Order: sequence, then structure tokens, then C-alpha cells
Amino acid sequence: MKKLLLALFTLAATIGSASAQVEIGLKVSPSITSLRAESTSKNSFASDGSQFGFSGGLVVDYFFGENYAFSTGLELAGKGGSIRYTDYLNSGVGNGNPFPVSMKISTQYLQIPLTVKLFTNEIAPATRLYFQVGGSLNVPIGTRINGNKFYNDPVTGTENKAGDYIYFFDADALVAAGAEYTLGKSTKLFAGLGYHRGLVDIDHYFESKRGFSDVTIKNSSFGLDLGIKF
Repeated sequence: MKKLLLALFTLAATIGSASAQVEIGLKVSPSITSLRAESTSKNSFASDGSQFGFSGGLVVDYFFGENYAFSTGLELAGKGGSIRYTDYLNSGVGNGNPFPVSMKISTQYLQIPLTVKLFTNEIAPATRLYFQVGGSLNVPIGTRINGNKFYNDPVTGTENKAGDYIYFFDADALVAAGAEYTLGKSTKLFAGLGYHRGLVDIDHYFESKRGFSDVTIKNSSFGLDLGIKF
């Protein structure tokens, strides 16, 4: 019993000392998002425009040095964009008749950043720059196509859930840079620019359900990061 109490006391002391190195805050990130789409020339997948997205959530910076921190958190992020491709009517007869299709895909992700932040020394009173690099793990929690939760394939006439078009997992490479301003003993404001580049092919329909060849669809977003740490 004494050993257990000693272990709990030691753990509490360790957490207490570590907590002084942790900064927790909130951020919002209005952004421009798009989909990078490509395929063979037969279906000619391509990006067809960007859209406005918005993300926000919890920020946690764990400092392992005066100017170095492991940065993570939990965010809700909106991503997507418009794509276009060529389908074929009456494809049972030769190649069929070319039929152009355009669709707007919007997906909400639960996002966990896994990054390193590098801080400069003060470049002005209470102000220093930061540079952030790493990635994020993303799980889709809701998808709409052309604003609807269900989508009718215009060639086959089959109705599917919009979420069936999206792979169940995504991962981004992330780079960001900005400035942080100290208001008081522990309150800090920060602002910066961030770029998320999707690494995972999120297509979960065209190859597996329609038999299209070499279709790749990936997320991209460029946003403004605004936040406060307490």
C-alpha cells in the first residue's frame, strides 16, 4: 500500500512539473480547400474548383526545450472541392458516348495534428515567430455531394450515400508559419498561415464500384490560423 501511494505521489509530482511545459489553447482556421484529381485519359479526372472551408478546435503545445514544442490537438475540419471527369453512356456498345460529369464533394473530418513547432527568440517585445512542420491524421465524420447526403450516379442511376465515395481515413503533410504575441503571464495570441497537403487517395467509389482505372483524389487546403493559448 505504501509503495502504491508513493508511486501515485511520484506520478502526480511528475505530471505537475510537466504541466508547466504545456500550453493549451483554441484556434480557428478559415481556409480555401480543393481536391487534386487525376486518372487515365479515358476518364480524365481533374480539379474543377475550390471552396471555402473552416476548421477549429483544441491546440496543445508540449515544450521539450525553450524554443521547441511538440504540437497536437483535436480539430474539426471542413475540406473538399469540385472535380470533373468523363463517363460514358451506353458503354456496352464500344466505348459508349462521352458524358461529362462535375460534382462538388464536401467532407467534415476529425483531425489530429502531429507536428513540431520551432520558435525564434523575440523579434520584438513579447513577439516571436514560429515554424511548424509535420502532419495530421484525419477521419471523415460527414460527407455531402452537391449539398446532399445521397448522390445519384448520373450514368448508372444508382443512389449511394455521399460518404460511400470517401475513404475512411486520410492523412496530411502540414507546414505552417506565423507569429505569437504574449499578452500576460500565460496568455498568448497567435496568427499564421498553414498548408495541408493530402497524402491518401480518398476515392472509395470510382475504382472499386465503377471499375475506372487509376483514379486518384486527394485533399488540399490553405488557411489562416488564428488562436489563443491560456
